[in-house]
Amino acid sequence: MPIDVLIVAEHQGGKLARATWEAVAAGQRMAADSGGAASVVILGDQISALADELAKARLSEVLAVQSKLLSDYTADSYAFVLARVIREHAPDYVVLGHTYQTRDFAPKLAAVLGVGFVSDCLGYRKENTRLIFKRQVFQGKFEAEVEPLGQPPWLVSFQSGSFREDSVERAESHVSTVQIEIPPGTIRTQSGERFREARQTVDLGQAEIIVAAGRGIKSPDNLDMVKKLAEALGGEVGASRPVCDSGWLPMDRQIGSSGQTVAPKLYVALGISGAIQHQVGMKGSRTIVAVNKDKEAPIFEIATYGIVGDLFEIVPPLIEEIRKIKAG
Repeated sequence: MPIDVLIVAEHQGGKLARATWEAVAAGQRMAADSGGAASVVILGDQISALADELAKARLSEVLAVQSKLLSDYTADSYAFVLARVIREHAPDYVVLGHTYQTRDFAPKLAAVLGVGFVSDCLGYRKENTRLIFKRQVFQGKFEAEVEPLGQPPWLVSFQSGSFREDSVERAESHVSTVQIEIPPGTIRTQSGERFREARQTVDLGQAEIIVAAGRGIKSPDNLDMVKKLAEALGGEVGASRPVCDSGWLPMDRQIGSSGQTVAPKLYVALGISGAIQHQVGMKGSRTIVAVNKDKEAPIFEIATYGIVGDLFEIVPPLIEEIRKIKAG
């Protein structure tokens, strides 16, 4: 049977979130696997330009729900509006990026609809006409397979990096403006400042290149080398938990199960052993380059390229070579 998918778009500051395009890639693939259709719904005020941007993807249609009451995100408004859209269009699956916003409103939406919510998935497999979703448990030590029960629709969110945004299929799609009246009293909360973990000064989840430091850098004095490599590559600096726990870098730079989850195009791990707690936060990276003098370090199991050696002998000439290439 064909599987129809409705993808929920997320936007901030007049821009589509990276998680939106990853969700589009996931929804397109799910629909294509069974000959179904994928559509997108976007909520907000003055979102015509964003809807047109989404319409550049191969979709059945883009549903734009516009209202001044949606200018600021609230779980109440999103749950009410999305429930109306979902009931009218009757998709089999509702696909979302696993963001802080999704974690806020999706459980409420699932409760309103009386359906299941499979969250933080890494991917799925098709078994006959069924989709079985994969998600990590026990901080990434195990991988569970989950199948929602009951009648559709079912809500599914995918972890950052599970699907590549550049794998979105492109084509011209139709935009439909949807009018939904939000009754007085529906919105019972007021939006405050957007949550940013540890009041982070940088959102590493949006970075395309990250150079991460582990305890192998030995001293905070050696962070200058890490920063120079990140600067040469045009990337951001991240770290494993021991580096942040030691106060060498602020906690907002921590990557892992208790820090940020990232999925850059390039992830350079310097002196990071690659414990499972760290891998949970970065294993979705497209290309992983690991430098570690311990050839048995777990990081090499997931690295695209591994360099066994002393990072203090490897990194400085690497910085110089990158600078030479950029200088032309």
